[in-house]
Amino acid sequence: MTIRVLLCDDQALVRGGFRMILEARPDLQVVGEAEDGRQAVSLARQTRPDVILMDVRMPHLDGVEATRQIVASGSPARILVLTTYDLDEYVYAAIRAGASGFLLKDVQPAQLAEAIRVIAAGDALLAPSVTRRLLGQFARTLPAQRATPASLSALTERETEVLRLLAAGLSNAELAGRLYISEATVKSHVSSLLRKLGLRDRVQAVILAYDAGLVTPQPP
Repeated sequence: MTIRVLLCDDQALVRGGFRMILEARPDLQVVGEAEDGRQAVSLARQTRPDVILMDVRMPHLDGVEATRQIVASGSPARILVLTTYDLDEYVYAAIRAGASGFLLKDVQPAQLAEAIRVIAAGDALLAPSVTRRLLGQFARTLPAQRATPASLSALTERETEVLRLLAAGLSNAELAGRLYISEATVKSHVSSLLRKLGLRDRVQAVILAYDAGLVTPQPP
């Protein structure tokens, strides 16, 4: 299956470099290029990509607002945020807006291609170290008092346990080892809890778990 990718970056050289990398892979197809957020929103609607590579700092409409508008439109596209700094404040805002993960712009070609495949498959969380930094940031920015979403009551005890460990930054392999179950069973539980909670992907599940107080924030 070919994964359709939309490139969004205000620098033509960056877009050209990514296009060259992706088009060298037979399973990846670049379906369009946007040079600002407004164009990104428009092309997302026109080209129907599977994955959008989204720069956060763009003119007219930044990547955060473009992400928010694309997600709000009901687009099934997964959005992968590109940034120069791994602790860029825009990254956290973009993830909250609905992005499925982020990559540094100096990523190696093979890593970029694999990240797109991972995002397209719905396995939204990338490197555990990155995930845990993101979670730490979310934890520090959440309000002191949080209400537990009523939808959490629809989860089974095992699904709630999986969600709690997922929010702690564990990978599927780590979850399987912790719970003494197979990775296939972990994926089944994750798919089930996402469906019950009406969430797009694992990143949204992690944010909900923190918002709901299901996970106790650790001090930075």
